[in-house]
Amino acid sequence: MARRRGRGGARFRIVGLEQLRERLAELEPQLREASKRAVEASSEAVRDETRQNVRVKTGNLRDKVAIHYSSDHLKAQVGWKDRADWYAVAQELGTKSIPAQPALGPALEVERTRFEARLRAEVERILR
Repeated sequence: MARRRGRGGARFRIVGLEQLRERLAELEPQLREASKRAVEASSEAVRDETRQNVRVKTGNLRDKVAIHYSSDHLKAQVGWKDRADWYAVAQELGTKSIPAQPALGPALEVERTRFEARLRAEVERILR
């Protein structure tokens, strides 16, 4: 005959939860600044890597790759914003007559693996 399990389950109590909440609230401004530093460092790395690897004919795409931050600096867009630089898409993705020579995409992929480590290092510096 099978044994029936009750619905009781384990009970536990967390001690110090309110103090933890207060401490995290105190650290919020520092954590926000750490996040900004990580976003800025990663954005600059993507920009620099893109500039290094973009196909250079006139130097325009290399010189105009830029970073555009959100107002709180917690988000960034790296790339070309000027409509005159429309051919950056053709360089990245290729066309019928131009083979793709991506620079921005590979730079983003490389930095994607580094960003978590950058952010972790910034947060750990605060928590020490």
